[in-house]
Amino acid sequence: MIKKRNIFQEINKYIKSPEAIIVTGMRRTGKTTLLNYFFNKIDSDNKLFIDLENPVNRKYFEVENYEDVRSTFEFLGIDLSKRSYIFLDEIQFVIQLPSIVKYFIDHYKIKFFMTGSASFYLKNLFTESLAGRKYIFELFPLTFQEFLYFKNLNIVIPDNPDDISQAIFNTVSPYYKEYIQYGGFPGVVLKTNIDEKKKALGEIFSSFFKLEVVQLGDYRRNKVIRNLMLLLLSRIGSKVNIYKLSTELGISWPTVNKYISFLEGTYFITLIRPFSRRRDTEIRKRPKVYICDSGLANQFAIVDEGHLFENSIYQSLRVKGEMNYYSRKSGVEIDFILNKVDSYKVKINPTESDVRRLKSLTEEIRLKDFKIISKNYSTLENIIYGFM
Repeated sequence: MIKKRNIFQEINKYIKSPEAIIVTGMRRTGKTTLLNYFFNKIDSDNKLFIDLENPVNRKYFEVENYEDVRSTFEFLGIDLSKRSYIFLDEIQFVIQLPSIVKYFIDHYKIKFFMTGSASFYLKNLFTESLAGRKYIFELFPLTFQEFLYFKNLNIVIPDNPDDISQAIFNTVSPYYKEYIQYGGFPGVVLKTNIDEKKKALGEIFSSFFKLEVVQLGDYRRNKVIRNLMLLLLSRIGSKVNIYKLSTELGISWPTVNKYISFLEGTYFITLIRPFSRRRDTEIRKRPKVYICDSGLANQFAIVDEGHLFENSIYQSLRVKGEMNYYSRKSGVEIDFILNKVDSYKVKINPTESDVRRLKSLTEEIRLKDFKIISKNYSTLENIIYGFM
């Protein structure tokens, strides 16, 4: 039985539209499962599922005449005189696919469902060739609420922090601790013991390196990228110093920039830029780095409790919109600003002075609201919890 994700409901709104549906995200977040769900949901026999991670299947699209692809579709059982549905998994492996998809949407009205793990490729190429012909969705590791669902836990977390008693907190907290330590990859969450979870995380890292870095990236210095990945895992929540990284890795800073762009484009990391009313200031200042999943950071780096917790909050907020941070030379910071409106400070054990400072800074830079996100139970005002 396929466990539904929150994103399924969003995609469901567009399954009858003529536009292609593209789902992108980090490897092992459940894109193939999602594709299978919608394949089974489509009430038609005139549909086809092709896994492009298989090199043999890629040959179907390695042609100069797109009508040869039409012949392949018909050979595989598709009747193009009727409404047709083509499901393509791991499309980043076929460079010329965007123009092929455009051709078949325009000439044969095929409804495409596609997944891929490289956003830099999918967003750029598909934006150019499929303008007005596609919807793009991003699939991330499980949110904490999805984590509870995957573990068959019927726990409803109150929206109001005032409704969270010490007893409710104590009930939810052990599960949230597991979520922080081992992350939200579906295959990890469904493992039943710690050794299996660690082994699954190791396999995810290995799979990403082999299929994204080695095969898709096709770089000559794969070991350097691996070392960069490990360095970034240990520096979550920290400002990225390109020049320092280039010295540690023994490569030029433009090369470091290229590798970091690749890791961000394949969802391994996210760079969060500083908040400013001026766009040039955001670009000039150093971004902070966060990892796709706190479980990977916990497995492959020595990360303290505070930064691991902070990364899990990033995982929760990233699905809600644009994220920034704010800092001053004095060291005063706002960890996350969501959609340039709400500010959040992440604390293990918040104090009243933390609340006062965040309130003052929020008002000073003209944001709408603020919250302290606490890991431990608190009776202070303006406190919410990570599991919310």
